[in-house]
Amino acid sequence: MHDDLGELALPAGVDLTNCDREPIHLLGTIQPIGFLVAVSTDWIVRRASANAGEHLSRSTETLLGESLTALLSREAMHQIGGRLHLLRGANAVERLFGVALCEGGIPYDLAIHLSDDLIVLEGEPSDLEDALEAGNTVRGMLSRLHQAEGFEGICREAVRQIRGLTGFNRVMLYRFDHGGAGEVIAESAASFLPSFMGLHFPASDIPRQARKLYERTWLRLIGDTEAPPVPVLPLLDARRQPLDLSLSVLRSVSPIHIEYLRNMGVQASMSVSVLRKGRLWGLIACHHNEPLRVSFERRTAAELFGQVFSLVLESREREADQAREAEANRVHQQLMAALGAMRPGSQSLTEFLELLSEVIPCDGIGLWSKRGTAMRGHAPTIEEFSGLVRFLNRTASGTIYATHRLGEMYPPASEFAERTAGLLAIPLSRTPRDYLVFFRRAVTHSVTWAGDPHKPVALGPNGARLTPRKSFAAWQETVEGQSRPWAESDLLMAERLRVTLLEVVLQLTDLAERERQAAQERQEILIAELNHRVRNILGLIRGLVTQSRGHAATVDEFAEMVGGRIQALARAHDQITTDRWRPAPLDELIRAEAEAYLNGQTDRLRLSGPPVLLEPGAYTTLALVIHEMMTNAAKYGALCDRSGRVSVRWDFTGNADLEIHWIEEGGPPVKPPMRQGFGTTIVERALPHDLKGEAELHYKLSGMEARFLLPADCVHRGEGGGRMPELSSARPEAPQEDIFALSGRVLLVEDNLLIAMDAEDQLRRMGATEVDVASSVQAALRLLEHAPPQIALLDVNLGRESSFPVADALTARGIPFIFATGYGETNAFPDRFRSAEVVGKPYTATEVRQALQRRLSGR
Repeated sequence: MHDDLGELALPAGVDLTNCDREPIHLLGTIQPIGFLVAVSTDWIVRRASANAGEHLSRSTETLLGESLTALLSREAMHQIGGRLHLLRGANAVERLFGVALCEGGIPYDLAIHLSDDLIVLEGEPSDLEDALEAGNTVRGMLSRLHQAEGFEGICREAVRQIRGLTGFNRVMLYRFDHGGAGEVIAESAASFLPSFMGLHFPASDIPRQARKLYERTWLRLIGDTEAPPVPVLPLLDARRQPLDLSLSVLRSVSPIHIEYLRNMGVQASMSVSVLRKGRLWGLIACHHNEPLRVSFERRTAAELFGQVFSLVLESREREADQAREAEANRVHQQLMAALGAMRPGSQSLTEFLELLSEVIPCDGIGLWSKRGTAMRGHAPTIEEFSGLVRFLNRTASGTIYATHRLGEMYPPASEFAERTAGLLAIPLSRTPRDYLVFFRRAVTHSVTWAGDPHKPVALGPNGARLTPRKSFAAWQETVEGQSRPWAESDLLMAERLRVTLLEVVLQLTDLAERERQAAQERQEILIAELNHRVRNILGLIRGLVTQSRGHAATVDEFAEMVGGRIQALARAHDQITTDRWRPAPLDELIRAEAEAYLNGQTDRLRLSGPPVLLEPGAYTTLALVIHEMMTNAAKYGALCDRSGRVSVRWDFTGNADLEIHWIEEGGPPVKPPMRQGFGTTIVERALPHDLKGEAELHYKLSGMEARFLLPADCVHRGEGGGRMPELSSARPEAPQEDIFALSGRVLLVEDNLLIAMDAEDQLRRMGATEVDVASSVQAALRLLEHAPPQIALLDVNLGRESSFPVADALTARGIPFIFATGYGETNAFPDRFRSAEVVGKPYTATEVRQALQRRLSGR
């Protein structure tokens, strides 16, 4: 993950800058997975790796001074010469795959680049076992990448696909911050490995010169940290200069970096650069705890994917910047329109603080002016703001001032860093100084590092030097007083906003005082109206208490009676205020009152009628009436036993009045009351008295019936215009879905990257907590040894091998599995697997779910 920390002597005053001075591109050795020759423009071999003779069937000593045309076949030279003509730019590297260097020889993959006045040719044997179709693979990878949603989705998809392509145990996306330190923002790792997600790594882990190499070369592979490097001979040329291996694909690794990787338990690593505008933005870092050979063709596919990922990331970020700019322009235009439409001086900038806070991303905003101080969001106190203004008067000099380390610039700010760790101040006047200030809080109070980031100066296995830390366990360091830095776009928008606001400030006059006086008058009117309404409500409650007193035999009955009526009013007011004092639905009122008595038996209440909205005044009055009707039905009527029902039907009359019919049936026989209680009085008199409506009660032996009429000015037709269907008495049946779900780890063996990703997604949606993916028998057996699964899904055909050995291992451990085959037949299966569960490709999630369920249930 962190490349090339070199050997350093230990002089007095050694520090981390020594690593920055190490010439890691001039180590003079390569990794032993291939060979290197450097030739002049007339093809004479000037330098060669010590193992070059083994690959070219010559002794290395006889190679130097020999013509490359005498060493390679005519066809190989023709292809190399053709690629040489395609080299463009200082960092260009051309590639050839499957080239036979000698007649009848094995094929090699080649990399060609220029180093000063030499042509550098690197070769490694082609991987004949790798059946990668690079074009189709990368095309499929890019298709999935483009389908990912959001920044985090793109990052997760990138590391996931690189891991599927290369086979590394862990792949991470590592992003650098403005100071050079980095954070793991996406990770795909084998389930038996600890997670590095969210950990930070110090800037010193990647020295300055290593970062420059990452910007020149997109991909870096270390196949085996234990493999001894191969020297390039001669080490120094006639000018006493080593060969510059900056663009070498086989360049060896510095001992310090090897020590670093060993401390992490990593034996093979690979990194793919992520660039933005030509600068290093981050790395896709790959780790493996064993030696790993990744073919040159797969590395090339990973490099191409990394380049496109960089472009996609840059495009997405550019789209986000453009969207933000467009939103800022919209707010700017909205602000200008609002300010331009006002009469001179009729408003203050205070009224636009919320709108202004949308122009520049911030956590809080404040206005300091002679007319007063105003703040919104996370901001300092008035006293703290006063100190900040004095600091700005000394520092800003009438210009825009921005800092994300306010505590360092102005020490008293450290005391309130949680609210204000950074600020951007826009001066709005000359004397006295007025400011519009945007505030940002501290980003975080602690950073979780991967081990102690302070590398000790100590004796390591490679002598006295800065030794890489040996522990990468989470190590927290407190970070105080820093906010998110202000971007260049923030400063540009601030300058643009300053010009606009200076024009506005000039328009603020004494008319603002008149506006405040008018506002005060409006406030007094609102207070008077509120006082009137509160008095009416208190009077209504007093009447309920007084009238209910004589109709209750006990205190508890009185409390229940009054409480129920007040609760009915409260429910009505809740509904009205929820709808912002606008007309509210009739059916919701009836349902709300019925809930307390039905106990979930919705079939006992039948509602029928068109959608109706009640005016707020009518809603509260009818709420009391319906409450009394429901209470009476629950105590004496159709709802007092288990057999009765209540039907409520309504419709509009020809005069647009609303007629409501209340019908109870199935309850005990009804007798007219011997005396009229307050509840009956409410039912019979509330609508006529308050709404000029009508109310009739009929005490029929079969059940209570009532008719209510609400005048047209109290009701409105609701949306839809049709009739509301009656409530069904039948309970809805539970959907007949397969409730089977996985609950543990699943082993997925699949050699096709895209199919594996789709299958993994399906298994996770079925509930699998972990899905370990393997593309070969060997990888599957290793995963099985580390972490046995609950069940396995095995692709039968894995290219040049089958998954039957994996099935045998699973059988030996008593772990169930199912096969997947693209051939749709099992005739070629061994006898021991003839009865195995099989799904045919292409399989659906339903088919896989059913097969897994059958296998786990033993059917």
